[in-house]
Order: sequence, then C-alpha cells, then structure tokens
Amino acid sequence: MTTPDPLSIDAFRDAGHALIDWLADFHAGIAYRPIRPDVAPGEIRSRLPAAAPEEPEPFGSLLADLDDVVVPGLLQWQHPGWFGYFPSNTSPASILGELASAGLGVQGMLWATSPAATEIESHVLDWLVDLMGLPATWRVDQGPGGGVIQMSASDSTHTAHVVARDIATRDGAATDDVVAYASAQAHSSVEKGARVAGYRHVRLVEVDGVQALRPQALAAAIASDLAAGLRPAIVTSAIGTTGTAAVDPVAAIADLAVEHGLWHHVDAAYAGSAMLCEEFRHHQVGVDRVDSYTWNPHKWLFTNFDCSVFWVADRAPLIRALSILPPYLRNAASDAGEVVDYRDWHVPLGRRFRALKLWWVLRSFGAADLRLRIREHVRLARELADRIEAHPNLRVVSPVHFGLVCFEHADGDAATDRVAAAVNLDPGLYVTPSVLDDRHIIRVAIGQARTTAHDTDRLWAVINATA
Repeated sequence: MTTPDPLSIDAFRDAGHALIDWLADFHAGIAYRPIRPDVAPGEIRSRLPAAAPEEPEPFGSLLADLDDVVVPGLLQWQHPGWFGYFPSNTSPASILGELASAGLGVQGMLWATSPAATEIESHVLDWLVDLMGLPATWRVDQGPGGGVIQMSASDSTHTAHVVARDIATRDGAATDDVVAYASAQAHSSVEKGARVAGYRHVRLVEVDGVQALRPQALAAAIASDLAAGLRPAIVTSAIGTTGTAAVDPVAAIADLAVEHGLWHHVDAAYAGSAMLCEEFRHHQVGVDRVDSYTWNPHKWLFTNFDCSVFWVADRAPLIRALSILPPYLRNAASDAGEVVDYRDWHVPLGRRFRALKLWWVLRSFGAADLRLRIREHVRLARELADRIEAHPNLRVVSPVHFGLVCFEHADGDAATDRVAAAVNLDPGLYVTPSVLDDRHIIRVAIGQARTTAHDTDRLWAVINATA
C-alpha cells in the first residue's frame, strides 16, 4: 500500500474532511462521555511507540489514535457538566478560525510580515473597547492607547510589571527597590509575573469580608514602603478573582495609584466577558484612570485557548520598554511610524494570527447573542445560589457577581469534602474544591458553552442528595 505524500493537497483535502467530521461527532457526543479520564500516571505514554516512525503513516492511523490514545487521557473541558476551575470554551467558529490561521501559516511579528494579521487584530480589539464600555482612547485608531492579543493573562500581567519596572528605573529607582502590590486573593500569576520581572518586593494586601482588596491596607503598605526608601511601582486590581470572583474597588485603588505614581493594572481575565453586558459594568468603574487591563476571551467568550487581550491606556511606555530594533527587522512602514508592530507590545518576537478566531466568533455569534448567553449563565448561577441558601446545611460564602458560586457545608470541612467528592464521582459532572480563609469550599463555575438549566439541575440534585 502506498502512503500519500505528506505534502499532497488532495490527501490534505481528504484528511481535513475526515478531521472535521471527527470533531463534529466528538462535540455532538461529548455529553455522553465521562468528564474525568480513567488513567494512571504514565499510562498514555505507555501506549506510544518507543521510537519515532521511520516511514510515513496514513492519516487514518493518526485519526484512530485520537480515539484510542488522546481522548481517553483528557479532562473534558467542553462537557456541558463542566463546572470546574473557570470555563475554557471553544465553538465551531473559533475552531475553524484556528484552523484557518494554522493553514495560512503567517508570522505576524511586524505589520510588514503580515499586514492583514496586524490590522484585523487592531480593528477587532477596537470593536471590543466599544462593546465592553472601555475608554475610547484605548482604541488604537482614536487615542494613545491600544490593544494586543497575548497568549494568556499571565503574559499580560507579566508585561505590565515589566513596563512599570522600566518606568520606575528610568526615574532613578534601583531595580531591587521597586515594589508590586495586589490583593491577597489575586491570581498567582500576579506574584509570578512580578517575580519574573525582577521584583524583590511583592505585597499581597489584606482583603475585606467579601474578599476585595482594602484600600486602607494598600495605602498603609505604600506608606510603609516609602518610609523604608522603596519605590512603589505597580498595583493590580482584580475584577473577578480566581478564588471567589471577588471584585476589587478599582476607583479607590486608582485614587492611590494616581497619588503615588503607580502603574495600575486590572486583571479581568475571567469576568471581562461580562462587560459586554451593561448591567455588569459598575464593577469596572474607575477603569478610565488605569494604565492597563487584561481579559481572556478564551474563558467565557467561546474562543479557544490561547487568546488574551491586553489593553494599555498609553502605548508609548509599553513600546519604550520592549522595543529593540535590529537591522533585519527594519522596514519603511515601521520607520515612518505609519503602522503598529506588535512585536513591541509583548515579550515574544514571533506571534500567531490569533485575531482571526476572535474575529470569526464575534461575527458568527453577534454581540446580542453573546450577551444573551452570558446573562443566562449568570441567571443559572444565581438560581443555584438561591437553592444553596435555602438549604439548611449549605451556605454561599461569597457574593455571586458573575457565573461563579462558592459554597460550603455548615458541618465543616469533612462534610464539604463529601459533597465535592459525590459530585465528582458522577461521570457527567465536575467541580473544583478549594480553600477560603482556611475553610474548605466548593467552586461551581457556570459558563461552559453548552451548559443549560438541565445540567445545573443535575448538579443540584447530587448536591442536595449528599448535603
């Protein structure tokens, strides 16, 4: 049997049709698959050959291994019974956009290397400034700011810390003296991003009863560091923390950032999607005075990973901190200042055409439909919270601002753990146990693209039966 040439266009066409059919069947039947893989450590690797093949294999063998090797070892993030972590959604439009991006094979490091990749990205992110009620000056076509797509919020947050450090050291501060601040409930990527950016001093500021950063505590920490001769450089506000989706008081933190000359970064990685709906925008009052903002469409906007948006109010400090221009990257358009070169907007030089899938998602759903879906997820979350509050043995432990519900059993950690275990023993359900203030809790994140009231009813039935 002759194996087709791996560069054959005809073979590619046939294989592409087969793969799309496989993916369509996979998504059509995912609700009937167990969410958790039943494999032991090392089991997947044991199914692979000891050495790479010397001869080409037919595509049918590759496709068969999706069923035999890959899928049995996956946690099914696209399952409608997925309530764990935060959603990591995809959708047909996003999958096809990713496929088109891979097929085009462009390198978007400069405008000159792929003008369409750059200009579509700028335009789509300008659309989103308007759709999310963000300052118009963050549109790259209207003001000093602009947006860029990065891999994850961790990358965006790290970049913000790099820019803040650069500003502080240009002002004469020693690198070892710069200080970063964030809520004690901030995502671990804030502290990691600061450490990687060279900060020796990272202050995790105490929170209040609803897990939001206390401005008074931030003011005290800044004053203490100034008295010690240190240089406060950056503060990160969270709109939707990972632990409980808590919302920091952005406006009050902005007051302190402006007073002391700190770069103010906002991490809205999860909850940013909700800002498409006007009724949630009170959570981001004060963003007109922040310096940067990150949000992940790859969580709750049906766009597959990786796709993290990073806006800056003024792109000049960002470009100044990150731009290094060797001769082989020089070109007339860049030298004339007529274009955006996104290589200057983040740490990597190379970049994929990530905007294509986001563009296709926005066009395939439409903003009105996206709002409906987000609102329905929030409605389901509030309905679940009401059920929990009405139960004599259960209590919600934090406000339900968006699609995340956090609760505990009144009888303590062992009882809470028992409920979580019962849910996760069900092959069609998945939640994330966690800890808050040294107490065990259960996080229920409602936001998977195909989750409906049927799925939340199933979840509640298990919780109610166990509690």
